[in-house]
Amino acid sequence: MKLNDQTVSILKNFSTINQNLVIKEGSEITTMSAMKNIVSKATVEETFPVEFAIYDLNEFLSAMSLFTKPDLDFKDDFVVITESGSKGRNLKYWYSEPSVVTTPSREVTMPSVDVEFPMNSGILSEVQKAAAVIGAPDMVLEDDELRVTDKKNDTANSYSTSLDTKSDDDGEIHVNEIMLNETGDHFVVITNNESEKTSRLSLIDISTNEWNVVE
Repeated sequence: MKLNDQTVSILKNFSTINQNLVIKEGSEITTMSAMKNIVSKATVEETFPVEFAIYDLNEFLSAMSLFTKPDLDFKDDFVVITESGSKGRNLKYWYSEPSVVTTPSREVTMPSVDVEFPMNSGILSEVQKAAAVIGAPDMVLEDDELRVTDKKNDTANSYSTSLDTKSDDDGEIHVNEIMLNETGDHFVVITNNESEKTSRLSLIDISTNEWNVVE
């Protein structure tokens, strides 16, 4: 099996959420942060033939990078990585015990959606870069503007960009909770919590159906 660039990019992104990963048989992969407050799910083009656990996802990706065109042969207890079109060298990578890795214990489901609208690929990267420059922890959607600032500080620096949301709904998310690939186009989703009188922003990668939910 060969993993396409998009799938590798998703795995790299998952490694920023948690170095542990359990991939189940099929085409959906999910991960959860060690604090169990961020979960992410993606649908990939490949179909994994077996369920397996990886303790250190960065190490696994580095192992794959030893090959120009890695070809993966999934066995019951390990995967054999070879160079596509060549049998001169190979790497045997053993799976981890599932019991020692952090993984979602239940099906990850998307929260109900009250409002959604598209956002082009450059805006997320632009806004996150601005947040890093001014040290802004919060991303707020308000009055058709996506703004990063510190909501706890009335005199905090802020950066904003206009969006055509066609909606009066507002929402917010912590910048450090955004774990999606910055290079793809996204949907911005607003979920209203009536009991807590709050609204949350979620971001969905349109091309991969990858999304993260902060619980």
